[in-house]
Amino acid sequence: MPESTESPGVFRRPVSRRTLLTGAAAGVLAPVLVTGAQAHAEVRPGAGTGSVAVKATGDGSKPVTRKVTLYAESVAGGLTGYGLEPGQATVPGPILEMWEGDTYEITLVNNTSERLSIHAHGVDYDTASDGTPMNDSATEAGQTRTYVWKTHTAHRRKDGTWAPGSAGYWHYHDHAMGGDHGTKGISQGLYGALIVRRSKDILPDKQFTVVFNDMTINNKVGADVPTLEAKLGERVEFIAIGHGNNFHTFHVHAHRWADNRTGLLDGPHDATPLIDNKDLNPGSSFGFQVIAGEGVGPGAWMYHCHVQYHADGGMVGVFLVTDEDGSVPASAQTALDRFHSGHMGHMGGMDHP
Repeated sequence: MPESTESPGVFRRPVSRRTLLTGAAAGVLAPVLVTGAQAHAEVRPGAGTGSVAVKATGDGSKPVTRKVTLYAESVAGGLTGYGLEPGQATVPGPILEMWEGDTYEITLVNNTSERLSIHAHGVDYDTASDGTPMNDSATEAGQTRTYVWKTHTAHRRKDGTWAPGSAGYWHYHDHAMGGDHGTKGISQGLYGALIVRRSKDILPDKQFTVVFNDMTINNKVGADVPTLEAKLGERVEFIAIGHGNNFHTFHVHAHRWADNRTGLLDGPHDATPLIDNKDLNPGSSFGFQVIAGEGVGPGAWMYHCHVQYHADGGMVGVFLVTDEDGSVPASAQTALDRFHSGHMGHMGGMDHP
């Protein structure tokens, strides 16, 4: 049986001046210690996306049950988000990570005035943890409910075929606010990334959740879209998620990845296609890792929807790759200033759906 761990508190540390200047997220969080096997879950920065990550250390060789409390609360700007502490909800919500074989027991505290829930993609759960009104597993206003998500490794079925494991870049979201499908909750920001890793997967230095939600990125447009910042040579993980009613493509300038589960090649003869643009449609998700600035150097690199009128409408952000010491090259700063004050500055006042 998996051993149990539980995340108690979250402790803050200062946000750098550069992070504030470039629009990266406030609320950078330090590690959270827990007890039990693989003794601590780590909360690390999700700078630029408004979220943090809860991740078990170790290599996934020994399954654990992790207990986490999420608070659903109102967020500035008429949004609603999930957070790890009261008053700390963000859009997107925290990145939740598991190793194949792990279990999450998520206690959802609904601090809003409306019914809502949390529904997961890619993991195992019974109807009581489905997060839908149909299965009577929503959380009423002011109430608390525990949802249990389980994962598994690949295994041979009785008929000799192989069942795939749970590893992948998934996501979670509301499925009950404003109706049986959570349309209102999703439109207001009740969503986040869920990662299930295979044992001994390579771990990143930085993580960014990027959600194309109707005509917004993380419910922002234009100059308000978060700037994602990494140092030259850092291993960066993107988790891309689609929501809403529009079809999109996700593109990152000057960086590319393998079109597979991890975004990484298995070796020099791996024939997996390399891509830098991929469809990102409602309910879909994928992820990948890149080395910031590999082969191209530091700079202000766009990430955006490649549907042209979506980009023109403000679905554009900046992936800022600094020098190794964290300083911003003059050319990159000029590009950032141009983006925020001129190129996309007029988009900052657009209405968000």
